Amino acid sequence: MTLEIDDDVLDDVSALDSRDPDQMLRAVASGAAQIRSALTATADAGLEQLEGLGRPRAVVVAGMGGSGIAGDVLASLAAPAAQAPVFVQRQPGLPGWVGAADVVIAVSCSGGTQETLAATDEAVRRGAALVGIGAADSPLSRRCTQARAPYVPVVKQLAPRASMWALATPVLVAATRLGLLELSADAFEAAAVRLETIAETCRPDREAFVNPGKQLALELTGALPMVWGAGTTGGVAAYRFGCQLAENAKYPAVVGALPEAHHNQVVAFDGPLAGGASTDDLFRDRVDDEEPLRLRLVLLHDDDRDEEVAARVSVSEQIAQERGVPVTTLRSEGEGPLERLASLVGLIDYATVYLALLHDTDPTPVAPIDALKRRLA
Repeated sequence: MTLEIDDDVLDDVSALDSRDPDQMLRAVASGAAQIRSALTATADAGLEQLEGLGRPRAVVVAGMGGSGIAGDVLASLAAPAAQAPVFVQRQPGLPGWVGAADVVIAVSCSGGTQETLAATDEAVRRGAALVGIGAADSPLSRRCTQARAPYVPVVKQLAPRASMWALATPVLVAATRLGLLELSADAFEAAAVRLETIAETCRPDREAFVNPGKQLALELTGALPMVWGAGTTGGVAAYRFGCQLAENAKYPAVVGALPEAHHNQVVAFDGPLAGGASTDDLFRDRVDDEEPLRLRLVLLHDDDRDEEVAARVSVSEQIAQERGVPVTTLRSEGEGPLERLASLVGLIDYATVYLALLHDTDPTPVAPIDALKRRLA
């Protein structure tokens, strides 16, 4: 597969700006501000009333696309210790078992997502406790007002996928109020500081050889990424990577998580897309390349000090390299799980935008999604 690209564009700030007319890079840089603003909005939303509910039987987070990822974040953080399950609903309505003993958190960046509104209506009808998160003065906010349910208004950053932290922060605060998590203000601030650090190291005027976001974009070019998550938040980071590759870079990926991927996806290392050289010059001139599409294993290791997980990551690297499959390993940084997730997602978001700009693709429009919505309407 030949991709006619110019690597030098990544270090040309004016060229990057011209290829990013809606300023997706600037939206990505807003992650820390989103956390802090969302904490302020959440403090004024009346979520303290959730403490009086007692422990729920289950928590259902209803959301689609860039809004639904907030539920995945909660599920990954809550899984190790929560005494109630977290279920992410990506369908209209609610599962049949949801009732008055459960809590439904409806998340819609626009406040008008039809599937999420259907879930909200079902929650009200069945008597489940309800929390809404989304745009102010929207169909979702009006439903929550009518149901006397707490509602956290969110200011969208260009697109729902660029508003992940604005949406996930209220979900996590609500879960803390319900007793599913123990996240302090310091934990949120640590995640915000980590995102600020990534914004500094990945800023557009920082050259590719010292910019991890640009380096990752170069490694992905011309490859089919097989993205595996490992550790507490590795799975949700891998899912985020696949979604961001599709929406920002319009680029496909295969997404999995360890240990499950060791029972199926690993066999692709012996297939027709494997066998490329494991070493590569990231900064070579690719204009005249005639290389076939090949796999690249991308490991997202949330380093939660689990030795078995670390061993699986190491063995994955070895097996791939022995079969000529190039490997990129990203390891989380930070102490708490929220900060570690931020360290992975922050880099992922920058890399997928840089990959789009490298290919002269506008990262903001999602024309096929718009076309689907029009036809289904």
